[in-house]
Formats: sequence, structure tokens, C-alpha cells
Amino acid sequence: MTTERAEPADSEIAALPFDAAFAELRQAIEELEAGGLPLEETIRRTERAVALQRHCEKLLSEAELRVRQLVNRPGGGLETRELRADESADET
Repeated sequence: MTTERAEPADSEIAALPFDAAFAELRQAIEELEAGGLPLEETIRRTERAVALQRHCEKLLSEAELRVRQLVNRPGGGLETRELRADESADET
């Protein structure tokens, strides 16, 4: 029986800020596109690149939600309104 467990790299990636994760993702893509890596190294780097991509997408979604929370008030000011991840800005 196989059980899934979080790899140390997963927690390492989760701790990366967006800019660092995106820079590492770009580097991995460049290395993979250049080719010439042994098969196992290619697989390892591809797995890490996928994890980095997912992390970047998550961070971007969170940032988008924070931006959507800024709502125009009468008179031109901004206010912050709490939104859940499953709410759309159109509902406010």
C-alpha cells in the first residue's frame, strides 16, 4: 500500500516568496529546454518545476483576492472588504 506524504521539497517550495519561486521556475524551464540532462535528472527537475508552477499560481490567486478586496467607496476612497476564496467580486 502506497501512502502519499509531503516531501521536504514541498515545504521548502511553500516557504518561497513569489519572486524567488518564479525565478527558480524560469531557470528550471531554461535548463529543461536546453536538454542534455540524464533522464532521472530531467524527471526530478520537471517535478520540481510543476510544484513551483502550482505554488506560483496559488500565490497569484491569493494576491488577486487581496486586490479584489479593495473596493471603491463613495468619494473616491478605498475600503477593504472581506472576501472568501470562493466568493466573486461580482457578488459584492
